[in-house]
Amino acid sequence: MDLFSDAALDDSGVPNHKHAPLAVRMRPRSIDEVLGQDHLLKLGQPLRRLIEGNENGAPSSIFLWGPPGIGKTTLAYLCAGASGRAFNEISAVSAGVKELRAVIDDAKHRLFIDGKETILFVDEVHRFSKTQQDALLPAVENRWVILIAATTENPSFSVISPLLSRSLLLTLHPLSEANIEELLTRALTDERGLNNKFSITDDALDAIIRFAGQDARRSLTILEAAAGKAADKPKLSTNEGKPAYEIDIADVEASVDSYAVRYDRDGDQHYDVISAFIKSIRGSDVDAAMHYLARMLEAGEDPRFVARRLMISAAEDVGMADPSALQTATAAAQSVALVGMPEARIILAEAVVHLATAPKSNRAYNAINKAIADVREGKIGPVPMHLRDKSVKSSRIAAQQSGKDRDYIYAHDEPNAIARQQYLPDEMVGTVYYEPSDRGYEANVTNRLERINRALGKQ
Repeated sequence: MDLFSDAALDDSGVPNHKHAPLAVRMRPRSIDEVLGQDHLLKLGQPLRRLIEGNENGAPSSIFLWGPPGIGKTTLAYLCAGASGRAFNEISAVSAGVKELRAVIDDAKHRLFIDGKETILFVDEVHRFSKTQQDALLPAVENRWVILIAATTENPSFSVISPLLSRSLLLTLHPLSEANIEELLTRALTDERGLNNKFSITDDALDAIIRFAGQDARRSLTILEAAAGKAADKPKLSTNEGKPAYEIDIADVEASVDSYAVRYDRDGDQHYDVISAFIKSIRGSDVDAAMHYLARMLEAGEDPRFVARRLMISAAEDVGMADPSALQTATAAAQSVALVGMPEARIILAEAVVHLATAPKSNRAYNAINKAIADVREGKIGPVPMHLRDKSVKSSRIAAQQSGKDRDYIYAHDEPNAIARQQYLPDEMVGTVYYEPSDRGYEANVTNRLERINRALGKQ
């Protein structure tokens, strides 16, 4: 199966024809044009050696792991430009074992008859079944093909161990806003792109950058659509070499969901919606919380940001009334990072339901705030002598000089593992920070804390 049946490859292996989408035309032609992956492309790195056709230290197969639109396919195309190698691409979404074996057979024939190596690029390899992955093993092990597999999911969970152990796993970094801005600027001026026919206002550029969400392909797709809208307006200039059209925020809004652009651009929308989201969870209105979650996700909000806020809400608003809420929020954050959108919406929704319907308590939140306020006001006092580290010479001397060199009581040797001794500094004895509520799990804590305080002599 040849790459791009309707488009030629240039010398770098990148598809190149004038009718291709802007995102395809602007694929980097060399290592120097790749953005955001410097850690993989330094001199001597295995991936760079593979791209440059250098056999010394080049891996036989690699897995490229990272979110969508950050250059996994681009790197595969650059490897295709390495001297003397054939290139085949298959998609794990549509290719079966039969198609896969046909490609491998062609590669074996080419290698044994012509001595020519083949790079096999498998996109979305995590969608391959175990049987399909098993079919790749002999080809990888015997180097009948150089496998380059791209995935948005952690290969440790989605790829069989024998295949992964025979390959090099490379993690791609998300693109920064500066990377996206550089890419858009390049697309506006490069002859492969818009060739200086368009300028863009600052707010329109900012909207595209934010809405792209670290996805280079998405940013170029929006830019191309906005340029199409701008071209419908009267020309700014007919002079050669000067932009004939200007892309403004209205063009961007007309090209993508206008609410989403306003949400990203204004800033107030971002803070207002996340505020309403958290307050709805705090107020136990699961439907309102779900509404604001949907608004954020549809606006292109980073799901990892939402997940982080859920972890904070679980600790601040649910707290000890349901300690498992923080476990759910933490698991959701980890899962979102591994899975990505659109499936991440399901994970976030589950966490929202748990937090919104859970009993609420902010008593732990209040306790640490009160304790920090006292420390900042200088209410500290020396650590009691029996609690100090006796291996420190200064602590031993101070205890002897003060006449308070009594032994520390080891709690595990006492009834109920509670040792009656002073723990707070002298100046702070009697201070109470944590006062549990009578809600959810914390009601049990209230009863237990009363028994603990009696055993400690606090009551």
